[in-house]
Amino acid sequence: MGSAVAKEKGGFWVGVAAAVFYPATALMARRRNEGVEHIPKTGGALIVMNHVSHLDPVYDAVFTHKQGRVPHFLAKHSLWKVPVLGTVVKGARQIPVYRGTADAQQSLRAAHEALEEGLLVIIYPEGTITRDPDGWPMNSRTGVARLALEHDVPVIPAARWGTRDVYDHYRGKFRPLPRKTVVTKVGAPVDLSAHRAKPQSISLLREVTDVLMGEVKDLLADIRQEPAPDGFYSKKN
Repeated sequence: MGSAVAKEKGGFWVGVAAAVFYPATALMARRRNEGVEHIPKTGGALIVMNHVSHLDPVYDAVFTHKQGRVPHFLAKHSLWKVPVLGTVVKGARQIPVYRGTADAQQSLRAAHEALEEGLLVIIYPEGTITRDPDGWPMNSRTGVARLALEHDVPVIPAARWGTRDVYDHYRGKFRPLPRKTVVTKVGAPVDLSAHRAKPQSISLLREVTDVLMGEVKDLLADIRQEPAPDGFYSKKN
């Protein structure tokens, strides 16, 4: 089994979430993880991931927690209004995302503060589950580049595949049986030193966002053992 990983203390509500999510995820899918050595055991870090199913945060939370870190997700603020779940996400110090409102910038400020505190932040730059029929990443928002450029923390690409086989939102299919396999592959931190030396601009933010999501897409191609498409899917397609 190997030696146990010392867990970062996350408080009562993180413990509650772990008690629920660990058995639930194991029931629906077996796991295969690669590249876990790239996740730092301590200190601030930004993990950049693809998004294919509403189950992703649950599986990604368990994956990260098993590596001894407490994940802090940027999640839709509407979750804070859901009975019980709202209490859990607030108690576990998740980061509410307000889109299209005066509070939108507060989301990024909270993520900046989390990184400055030495916490591990997980971000899905696509903003929602991909609409690409084949599950490849879409064009992404540039907030991830702002976070990556403004903090001297590891920026780590990762891809996960298999959750859509369990729950496919757009096709309205929930198929927990037979038990599926969810694979997570983590890449080495991306060297952004050359980009950090440049004046921040809209074009730079777009460039860095595409660099990071390009790494994620390549990891996903490795998991799927098939070539990735050129560019990124557009929701306008």
